[in-house]
Amino acid sequence: MNIIISNSSGEPIYSQIVNQIKAQIIDGTLPDGMAIPSMRSLAMQLRISVITTKRAYEELEREGFIESYTGKGSFVKGQNRELLREMNLRETEGLIEKAVKKAKMCDLTLEELQSLVKIYYGGNDNE
Repeated sequence: MNIIISNSSGEPIYSQIVNQIKAQIIDGTLPDGMAIPSMRSLAMQLRISVITTKRAYEELEREGFIESYTGKGSFVKGQNRELLREMNLRETEGLIEKAVKKAKMCDLTLEELQSLVKIYYGGNDNE
């Protein structure tokens, strides 16, 4: 499991952990049933407080991404991939809506906005 913590980010550390673990579960890097490091182990790896990792794990469990068993550890919970996809789609739509509003405020044309999206998506502007 690869987690990178940024102290300069405005996002709380526990939230960075939650978001990165969720992303790895959604993209399949962490498959269903896989054991994840103990709270103590992750805290030592990241050089952070166990309280911070505990909070992250509690949130992941509350949101249905992991299951924890006393004496056994924490594991990636079997996911409904379609539901996760739908959640991400809704979030993406919200971000696109914000981007479109901002683009309109800057008097960007639809073509200019589409060109920017293609660049960030990794496509060629001339396609």
